Amino acid sequence: MPKRIMELPENERPREKLREKGAASLSDIELLAVLLGSGTQKYDVLRVAKNLIKTIDEKGISLSVKDLQVVEGIRMAKASALSAAFEFARRRIKPEGLKIQSPLDILPMIQHYSDRKQEHFLSISLNGANEVINIRIVTIGLVNQAPVHPREIFADVLMDRASALIIAHNHPSGNLQPSQEDIEITHKVRDAARVLGIRLLDHIIFSRKGHYSFLESGMIKK
Repeated sequence: MPKRIMELPENERPREKLREKGAASLSDIELLAVLLGSGTQKYDVLRVAKNLIKTIDEKGISLSVKDLQVVEGIRMAKASALSAAFEFARRRIKPEGLKIQSPLDILPMIQHYSDRKQEHFLSISLNGANEVINIRIVTIGLVNQAPVHPREIFADVLMDRASALIIAHNHPSGNLQPSQEDIEITHKVRDAARVLGIRLLDHIIFSRKGHYSFLESGMIKK
């Protein structure tokens, strides 16, 4: 749980930190805290930002104003401002409709999950032209494991009418080598994808130190 703003040294508060070190130095919670500006009488802005991240992670690109308003402390004005900011950034960065040449082109779009303290298992849906349809969190697990079943992955992929799929997850420990569980879920997803006529392009394990690609390692065939 992040500390309250007033409990932090002045140079570690989000706005001051952004001014001195730039936006890239801020965590996801700190960035949202800057966008929110203030919290509520009940919740400090960092607490509101932390709760908000859960909703953003769950909804992905399909996030709406109504989704934001479900979070305590987010009323219509803030929800509208946030939604407009996210849409403006999406249009410039274009995660939806971004055409990738190789699976690793997706790394800049998911790298912010590398500093999470729990494993986040992600699915990236793509159309027949290898354009990104959506990026979703399938499950959030423990420090070293995020249990996942193929049906949880393909529920949204099928809804997207995707032609291809990339799966990815962070390793909070920094160790990029796949575990036996990672290998097994890759095989299960690959087999399910074949039955459904969907291409599994890669399974990527990533951390702040780098990445491991099942495709690069020959564990998934083109």
